[in-house]
Order: sequence, then C-alpha cells, then structure tokens
Amino acid sequence: MIDALILFLQIMLINIVLSGDNAVVIALASKNLPLEQRKLAVWWGAFGAIALRLVLTLVAVSLLDIPYIQAGGSILLFWIAIKLLTDDDSHANVKEASTLGKAIWTIIVADFVMSLDNVLAIAAKGNGNNTVIILGIGLSIPIIIWGSTLVMNLLHKYPILVLLGAGILGYTAGEMFVKDEKMIDWFLHDYEFLHVWIPIVASALVIMIGLSVKWLRLLQLKTRNE
Repeated sequence: MIDALILFLQIMLINIVLSGDNAVVIALASKNLPLEQRKLAVWWGAFGAIALRLVLTLVAVSLLDIPYIQAGGSILLFWIAIKLLTDDDSHANVKEASTLGKAIWTIIVADFVMSLDNVLAIAAKGNGNNTVIILGIGLSIPIIIWGSTLVMNLLHKYPILVLLGAGILGYTAGEMFVKDEKMIDWFLHDYEFLHVWIPIVASALVIMIGLSVKWLRLLQLKTRNE
C-alpha cells in the first residue's frame, strides 16, 4: 500500500512537472476567446488532452517501436507554436462553435505531440500498475487547468509573454527533435552541440517567423487603409 502511494505521488509529480508546456499551449490557444468560451475551451481541451494521454500511456510500450515519432511530432509542434503566435484577436468575432472547437482541437493536438516524453516517463515509472497510472494522471488535471488559467491571465496582462510562450513551445519542439532515436542515429550522436543549439534555434525561429507574419499583416492592413 505504501509503495502504491509513493508510486502515485511520483506519477503525479512527473505529470505536473512535465505539463508546464501544456499549460502554456492551453493558455495560448484560448487567449482570444470571450470569457465564457475561454473557460469551456480550457476545461474541455484539458480533459480531452488528459483522456488522450491516459490512452497513450497505457499503450506507451508500442510507441517506443515507432520510428521518427518524436521528430514528426516536433515539426507539428513547431507549426502549432507559430500558428498560436500569429493568431490575432479577430478570432473572438468568429461564430462560437467554430472558435471554441478550434481552440479545443488545438489544445488536444498540441498536448498529444508534447506528451510523448511525459507518457513514456510515466509508463516507465508505473511498472504496469495501470490503476495507479490512471489515478496519478487523472488527479493532476485540476493542477494543469489552474496552471493554464494563471498563464492565461498573465498573457492578457502582459502581451509580451505571448512571445515567450510561443518561444517555449518552439524550444520544446527542438527538444523533441533531438531526442528522437532515429535523428540521434543519423547525425546527432556525432555533434553533441546540436542537442543544445537545435532547441534554441527552433525557439528563435518561432518568434522571428511569428513576428514577421504579424508585421506583414500590419503592413497589408495599412496599405489597404491608405
């Protein structure tokens, strides 16, 4: 019983620590919605993401056998980071179902690609004890939701943090890429410095591309108004 309790606490801790980026993506995906829709997006997106994570954790062993899965996920997350940064407030004027659904879908997809390390870490720690794994992940939901709500409030108060949030997601995408076994086998094992620089460059690229797209939109809008 004591062993199961310790395992449960360890799994909760792993899930919370590794879910910092997930809280950021939930906040970024929901930041342009009206308040009521924002709350719905946070809850439904988080619950959908956690449910998906539970399923992934229970089949995590098979994930280890899929080549290129982290590299592919890193590219998808890189795109999501740019998209979240370049989304503007015009989304608040879109029809409720469309906007809310888009936010929830973004949260679930981003959580899926970001949760691979999380899933594998919990699966390894759980040693096949599915009951403890499910409880540990499930009970961390309120903490992740609270974290995303806090981040979202900060994003509204300090818009510059949107850039930081997107940069964090870009960095995470870079980390996923350098952890892919196939990428390591191909070229990363000979160039240790790339393990450090690829996440940094990915983060910088997300911010530069995002700012460039925003600048071009402003330029187009200015040209139209003249």
